Amino acid sequence: MRGADTFTESLFTMRRLEDFVPQSHPLRSIRAMANQALAKMDRLFAQMYEADIKGGRPSIAPEKLLRAMLLQVFYSIRSERQLMEQTQYNLLFRWFIGLAMDDTVWVPTVFTKNRERLIKHDAVIEFFNEVLAIAQKKSWLSGEHFSVDGTLIQAWAGHKSFVRKDGEDDDNGGDFKGRKRSNETHESKTDPDARLFRKGNTASALRYMGHTLSDNRHGLVASAMVTVADGCAEREAAKVMINDARQAVEDPSTVLTLGADKGYDAAEFVEACLKMRVMPHVAQNTNGRRSAVPDPIAASAGYAISQQKRKLIEQGFGWAKTVGGIRQVMVRGLKRVDQMFVLTMAAYNLVRMRSLGQIRLQHG
Repeated sequence: MRGADTFTESLFTMRRLEDFVPQSHPLRSIRAMANQALAKMDRLFAQMYEADIKGGRPSIAPEKLLRAMLLQVFYSIRSERQLMEQTQYNLLFRWFIGLAMDDTVWVPTVFTKNRERLIKHDAVIEFFNEVLAIAQKKSWLSGEHFSVDGTLIQAWAGHKSFVRKDGEDDDNGGDFKGRKRSNETHESKTDPDARLFRKGNTASALRYMGHTLSDNRHGLVASAMVTVADGCAEREAAKVMINDARQAVEDPSTVLTLGADKGYDAAEFVEACLKMRVMPHVAQNTNGRRSAVPDPIAASAGYAISQQKRKLIEQGFGWAKTVGGIRQVMVRGLKRVDQMFVLTMAAYNLVRMRSLGQIRLQHG
């Protein structure tokens, strides 16, 4: 018997929003870990807003804002406007963010107004650290063996915006063929922090450079940051990140290891690592030159392991560019790009940690 093509909607429902989310859905465990990290940030969130005694209209909870920003990364949503549009009708999104079925969805400008507040108080960096603390408690980090690498991030600015700093360009700013342009004499009027840069066989473009320090045990990102793009940025950022990892080690006599590719094979970088009691397991660059990495280090068993493990760092970059939308960011300014990059790496850690938790359950 053929069913009738009718639509009958109930006036009331007794089901909770959570009932619509399958028990096996990946976002369940991810949301639990995210909420655990956000709960540790309660004191920071209290400092971000005026005290209740001063009055005023309550703002949107920063916990909900951060969960919404995570959704934007997980589902490759291009803009906050699209995110809010999908949240209007997507029950899964409402559940993850913490909005009831009949709650009003925010306007997209909410993110614009609150992004600066999150940057000012380093809320995203704190969230990244709290997620990492969860991984530490579950023994998913070695804390001693790391890999480092960098990747180019295309800025939200085009070649036509790259004009002379002194303003002597003619009216036809788009016709730059045959002209010499450099970061010393030119800058982007759209995004002044972006730099004209190329690497390898890629064409020159306005870019930033993202850097991550990954833990070799499971490939989780232990540190992330964005700098302006230049030839020394990778090594300088690596020294900052491995020094932070060095400070986090309780026993100062512990020797760390750091795997890296040939781009880090420079005498000053190797010396800086050794001074910090970090073994530079850097791939030797012997192409027409002498490697700065001592041969005894390169011949060690740990060096071979580090060279094998350092490839895990590419998984984070690949996920961030194909899923997280970091290939070309849709925000401008170094601080905003850094915020999005760190948030994306925190999201990658959550996805990776969810997978590690499932493996433990299967073998436990």
